[in-house]
Amino acid sequence: MYVLPLILRKAASRTAASGCLLLLVLLGLCGAAAQAASLDPAVLPKIQAATFEVVAAKPANDPLTYEKPLPLELLPYQERTDKYYSIGTAFAIGNNRYVTAAHVLLVGNGSLWGEPALRDASGRVYAIGKVEKFSLQQDFVVFSLATQPAGAAALEIDAKPALNQVVYAVGNALGTGVVIRDGLYTSDTPEDQDGRWKWMRFSAAASPGNSGGPLLDKDGKLIGIVLMKSQNENLNYALPISMVLDAPDGQAVMDTRAAYQLDIFDTIQNGTFKAQFALPMSLGDFYRNFQTRFNAHSGEQLKALLAKTSANLFPNGEGSARLLHQQAQLNNFPTLIVRGSNGEWARAGGRSQHFDLDGNGYVDIGAAGRNGLIHLRRPDGVDPVKFYADAKLRMDLLARTGIFQREVGGEKVKITSLGHPTSESTHVDRWQRPWHVEVWPLPYANAVGVVYVLPVPDGSVVLSRLVPASSVHDAKLDLDELSNFIYLTYEGTLAQWKAFLAEPALQPAAFKNIHIDFDYGRRFSYASSRVAFSYTDEVQAITPDSMLWLGFRFFPDKGQPVWDVSDIDIWKTTASDDHNNVNIQRYAAPPAGLDDDFTSRWQKLSQRQYPYNGVARQDGDLMKIDAVAAPAGGNAPSILYTAFYGIEGTHPQADMKSKLDLLMKDMRVMEH
Repeated sequence: MYVLPLILRKAASRTAASGCLLLLVLLGLCGAAAQAASLDPAVLPKIQAATFEVVAAKPANDPLTYEKPLPLELLPYQERTDKYYSIGTAFAIGNNRYVTAAHVLLVGNGSLWGEPALRDASGRVYAIGKVEKFSLQQDFVVFSLATQPAGAAALEIDAKPALNQVVYAVGNALGTGVVIRDGLYTSDTPEDQDGRWKWMRFSAAASPGNSGGPLLDKDGKLIGIVLMKSQNENLNYALPISMVLDAPDGQAVMDTRAAYQLDIFDTIQNGTFKAQFALPMSLGDFYRNFQTRFNAHSGEQLKALLAKTSANLFPNGEGSARLLHQQAQLNNFPTLIVRGSNGEWARAGGRSQHFDLDGNGYVDIGAAGRNGLIHLRRPDGVDPVKFYADAKLRMDLLARTGIFQREVGGEKVKITSLGHPTSESTHVDRWQRPWHVEVWPLPYANAVGVVYVLPVPDGSVVLSRLVPASSVHDAKLDLDELSNFIYLTYEGTLAQWKAFLAEPALQPAAFKNIHIDFDYGRRFSYASSRVAFSYTDEVQAITPDSMLWLGFRFFPDKGQPVWDVSDIDIWKTTASDDHNNVNIQRYAAPPAGLDDDFTSRWQKLSQRQYPYNGVARQDGDLMKIDAVAAPAGGNAPSILYTAFYGIEGTHPQADMKSKLDLLMKDMRVMEH
């Protein structure tokens, strides 16, 4: 699991509590705004003139399509008719200088909405001109407007407020306009990281939308910036306005603890996001400068995290030994390799939902950590060349399952298409597997789906994550690394394999050493640098409907970890009740210290003991027979292969042995 840097997680919690995340409002999770408290009526016009909503324009176009028109009439009138999303509050301090919370401004970073702007009580909207000063750790930003409001007003300032006085929180509560609510300035408390300053604590109510708004004293003078709610009690946080006034002009400063974590283990990399750059600059330039530094910090954090766990990072370390020597697990649903609390690496995640599509297609869905895992079986009627090349086609097939939905006014509406990805690229993982990387926008939620698609013979497997629009770089950092830990089987009918093998660009590098050839009704052959075998339809029917499974797994080879085939399984047909199959498996001598079952199995193999003795046996309604194949010229090989033949019904030993001999006739083991 990737853990967002603490600064952004803190901003997210402030956002949820203080109004920076409109999605809470869209989901109906917020309560009603309180009534405005009393202040001297003479100061109210000035407060109103100096206080603004921070808004972002709603997307002009929606790339999504839906099963029916969205029931927008279910939304409150103001929400459905407003052309803007209300994301926070800001206020004027004079001389074309305005203040809001840093995390409010950062909502616009990479946003699918319009750039943040200010809106006054009469509905006029003012674009931000220049960012003048910024502090991520103190959570404030000072900026100018491109055009000032007529008759611009500013709040009077009290930089040394007294404790235990009545205070007023002013802000855009729940997007319903600016309201004023009273309470007490109760205490000061050190900031969490190093106690470098003290937050103001106050009891005036603060709702989503209040973030960045002014905290006023009993005379209506500005004493602080409302930033966040307490999670455990009804006391909220504000930054003293003196901290803003005393901060150096012309600087953007970041000095905040950050943490990085991956879904493959519970190790956390703690560090400090520390950077600065000169201001003023335009909003777009500010976002680019901020994101460049944050992206660099994230990359450094990931590198440090992997470095400090490198000795025991799969496939390294004792905790990897068991998984490296287990036999391949034939499963067309992808899993993620993770390290458990016992230090052992194992497969995690699994299928939780199944959806059938026309033409024998289907979609299986599951998860591992915060990542979605999907197996999409291509419907028979869909052209394979177009399927592998067309991201929209694949995503539309997923949408047919109804898994994508948008909630409007409590009603869920199916999304039938996500349109087109905004970007497509290729990522090749450590094992030289080519992932197609797609970014899918969800403008209504200011979010994106980052999707990694790996072609397989019967369709594709998918690793995905839904993130805020500003987090694409971080999501790709994570998923690039997590792709190295995906465990999967390549399987499909021979007809599907024929289409897949015709497209070398779809194949991992391991396929350069694998040669699969078949002639329906005649012959099937497999050859690699490790093992080769072939058989005719006298052993088992070879048809377009025959199923070939290549059991890839991770194992040591000459002291280096590789990802390669260790299990080749060919079923007569795709029928679920068909148990007729031939199988070739690779076994390696286990190292000392593994479970007894590894040692016991190797002893049976090396001594050709039951069931690897070429003697047929009945197992339910299936007859089975196994034998061992060894490399030529070795007295005590460390690599052995088995050949297996299975068929339904009861058959004599001579017939079973004859089929096994035919299977092994041209079998050669090349590795020792």
